[in-house]
Amino acid sequence: MKLAIVINTNDPEKAWNALRLGNTALKAGHEVGTFLMGSGVEIECIKDPKYDVAGTLTSFLNAKGNLLACGTCLKSRQQESDVCPISTMVQLVELIASSDKVVTFG
Repeated sequence: MKLAIVINTNDPEKAWNALRLGNTALKAGHEVGTFLMGSGVEIECIKDPKYDVAGTLTSFLNAKGNLLACGTCLKSRQQESDVCPISTMVQLVELIASSDKVVTFG
């Protein structure tokens, strides 16, 4: 199965759970693409003592999860991404169209 995960939040627990889902799917042999948009592009800045978003993100990337970030959303927050390519709505549409299932967290 090909799974698309859209993360549209910087809430630590929600972002952490989205990444945990991606990691679990990757471990089961599925292909996972994740698109960060809205406040989700702030995922690299999330620091929380209870939810290890950074560590879970690293695991996702190490497991060959595909991570994209909305360039417009990054620009509006005056941020840059160190872990993923800047993307557009065109890539989001392509990710959705090529996926068997789409899940959103936001």
